[in-house]
Amino acid sequence: MREIVLDTETTGFEPEQGDRIVEIGAVELFNHVPTGKTYHQYINPERAMPQEAFEVHGLGDDFLGDKPVFANVAQAFVDFIGDAKLVIHNAAFDMKFLNAELSWVKRAPIPFDRAVDTLMIARRKFPGSPASLDALCRRFGIDNSSRTLHGALLDSEILAEVYLELIGGKQPDFALNVSQDKSATGEGAAEWRPEPRPTPLPARLSESEKAAHAAFVEKLGDAALWKRL
Repeated sequence: MREIVLDTETTGFEPEQGDRIVEIGAVELFNHVPTGKTYHQYINPERAMPQEAFEVHGLGDDFLGDKPVFANVAQAFVDFIGDAKLVIHNAAFDMKFLNAELSWVKRAPIPFDRAVDTLMIARRKFPGSPASLDALCRRFGIDNSSRTLHGALLDSEILAEVYLELIGGKQPDFALNVSQDKSATGEGAAEWRPEPRPTPLPARLSESEKAAHAAFVEKLGDAALWKRL
């Protein structure tokens, strides 16, 4: 199963008001494992960069002035994503920009049902908790210290790690990566034994969640079952 983890940077929030994509970054996964293949492209938006957007991603007019326009990179982008599912944080935002850019160069839109929205997954899995990319990095213990500004490729690489944690880790189907020959003959199967993790997984509860739980238990009184554990 091929998936593309994708992020964009833009000049603003609304393509219908003239905002454009200025950067696309994407990371390929195959069976939930990064393959090392990436796509990264800066794009000349053919308009001035608003200060508010520049402060988010640091991509200014001078830097983007000699970059190709979207029409000149559309084919390479479409070829890279192919027919794969697109894993995006807040998919509605990126999809409306991608489809606007594609429509402006007379290309078919990307069906929205190809998008896997990690923001929605996080909100369902952790209701009431912060679900930004930075918040999820903190929850899963993922290093995002290099993310001083938003960058499409870096954010895609970080999101790939977050996505794999959201769906249950790097091997959500519990496959043991045994070679086909060994699995067919049974060789090596009897040798494997589960062992404790050398390094325990970090706690996934935030400090605010721990405090809320402690306050709830305190209200139950001294006879509460939680206080016996």
